[in-house]
Amino acid sequence: MSKQLLIVEDNAEVCRQLQWGFSTEDYAVLTAGNAQDALKIQRKNRPQVITLDLGLPPDAEGYSEGLRCLEELLAFDPQARVIVVTGHHDMNNALRCINSGAYDFCRKPVNLEELKVIVRRAFFLRDVLASDGAGEEAGQGEDSVCGIISRCKAMRDVLAGISKVAASNAPVLITGESGTGKELVARAIHTMSRRAKAPLITINCGAIPENLLEAEFFGHEKGAFTGATQRVQGKVEYADKGTLFLDEIGELPLHLQVKLLRFLQEMLIQRVGGRQDIPVDVRVIAATNVDVEAAIKAGNFREDLYYRIGVVTIALPSLREREDDAVLLARHFLRRYDTPGRVTGLHPLAEQAIREYPWPGNVRELENRVRRALIFATGSLIGVEELGFEEKTREGGEGDGPQISLREAKNAVERRMVLAALERHVGNIAQAAQALGISRPTFYDLLKKHGIES
Repeated sequence: MSKQLLIVEDNAEVCRQLQWGFSTEDYAVLTAGNAQDALKIQRKNRPQVITLDLGLPPDAEGYSEGLRCLEELLAFDPQARVIVVTGHHDMNNALRCINSGAYDFCRKPVNLEELKVIVRRAFFLRDVLASDGAGEEAGQGEDSVCGIISRCKAMRDVLAGISKVAASNAPVLITGESGTGKELVARAIHTMSRRAKAPLITINCGAIPENLLEAEFFGHEKGAFTGATQRVQGKVEYADKGTLFLDEIGELPLHLQVKLLRFLQEMLIQRVGGRQDIPVDVRVIAATNVDVEAAIKAGNFREDLYYRIGVVTIALPSLREREDDAVLLARHFLRRYDTPGRVTGLHPLAEQAIREYPWPGNVRELENRVRRALIFATGSLIGVEELGFEEKTREGGEGDGPQISLREAKNAVERRMVLAALERHVGNIAQAAQALGISRPTFYDLLKKHGIES
């Protein structure tokens, strides 16, 4: 179902302005000029989010039509997110509405960008609530909120934290093991914030050579160093008015930590080789898989920088801590990467193996295993062998054959699949590679790896 927003506003001009303002968002916008029309539209379309003008004229009994409308809207759909719009002089009624179940309020005259942020957060929470009650079958939805797929409580807490922190401008530190989805959370915070239409710029602090990091951050002037033939803006400047995501900040060298701290304190930068202070307006989100407190004790991370970037900290659970999310994610990756639609699902023994495996590489490891399994799949179901696990009997005990490592199991599956493809296509390398969904050079590498004569 599309995201439907109902605007209840008795001033026709204001209503048109709000409808036009939200036309650029990914919503189906409905409008009503009075409480009766609003209730009719709600019963017909069941919009997830509603903005309600509290200044609607009173009814014949003198009771505020806005307050009465709020009560009836929530009585019909208690899960609707109603945002009341009120004047500065009417704050008592706004607080009364919050106590009666309204989601939030916005003061008049309406700041459209501020209202968009509130509406975006309201849809986000409604999505979280909806996916909490989703069915278990893969065909009943992806349980995806801002690209984050989960049904476990630990991740629901993370999603709630994202909603709360997104509306602020506070720096955020995302912690968790490698592969847990820290960049996905950073993107969700950016998407939910009032900076959503400005850029999200990412710097991987662990992937850039140390001698290039400063220029990557702050840019450089012409002639600043050998090869600097022109002025270049740094990524901090490109992130102006938007969000700067510092991935693997625990890998940042100490001398750059000092410069980053100055930038965070003053929101001023200097390009390498330059002397001019350049003001920037960015929201900083950082992520690390390092134990920052241990790094501080070891002298590898500045304590003052930690307190500056960690105003809000979001700790991501590992995949092994996320209940049955591993199977849910595996099904999702099957649907994403099986573009020909050859595979219909996971074998029950494969699902059991996914549940029991500790996933040291977290979601990234699971995604890679599923993609690899699709390459070697021959039937309609992905089995334990394609995933690189040791097979177990249907009764759940260990198989009768000798136990082998995961690497050995993977190699055995690869060799068997390569030989089968060659036999099926009578030694035609191009056709065999195409059947396995890999390039000819990759196929030749497999032949060499497994000692198969082409």
